[in-house]
Amino acid sequence: MDMSPNPDSPSSGGGNGIGPSSGGASPSVGSMTPQSPSRYEAQKRRDWNTFGQYLRNHRPPLSLAQCSGAHVLEFLRYLDQFGKTKVHGPACPFFGHPNPPAPCPCPLRQAWGSLDALVGRLRAAFEENGGRPESNPFAARAVRLYLREVREHQARARGVSYEKKKRKKPQQLPGDSSGGLHGHTHQPPPPPPPAGAAC
Repeated sequence: MDMSPNPDSPSSGGGNGIGPSSGGASPSVGSMTPQSPSRYEAQKRRDWNTFGQYLRNHRPPLSLAQCSGAHVLEFLRYLDQFGKTKVHGPACPFFGHPNPPAPCPCPLRQAWGSLDALVGRLRAAFEENGGRPESNPFAARAVRLYLREVREHQARARGVSYEKKKRKKPQQLPGDSSGGLHGHTHQPPPPPPPAGAAC
């Protein structure tokens, strides 16, 4: 497996159906601008390139085929040095406070949400660039456990809940077994008047 973008991938610019070989009607002269990738696709490409650079700079350099979940964890820990989220240690007087009143020497880290989104994008990019789903290092159990551990630690340290918000179910009135919303049932519309009847 190589690190170059897959020309058959929709995110690499090849095979996107734009241009003279698309087989459709040729676009007008004013609409010949190439389609720009979505923000997600552009970020995924940047993340993939950053990870590829990390593998090339690794000592010893690693190929994508040699990459494991342990290397992904090493990459995520490396990224912590560029984080902007204050994560208080247990000895810090602001441990568990979402809005500390004063500065402290606790380290800045990558936020859990940022790491989780990054791993999701890299997981997709790995498969788009020729990787097999069953050997995807970004889907490794160790990576999932690490992300869960980071989420729980940051929730405690920052006093922030990362629990998913639950949807409210529509309330039924007591004794309402019809399943309708707030006791209202929908009646079918009346049948149309017979043909020839005066309105």
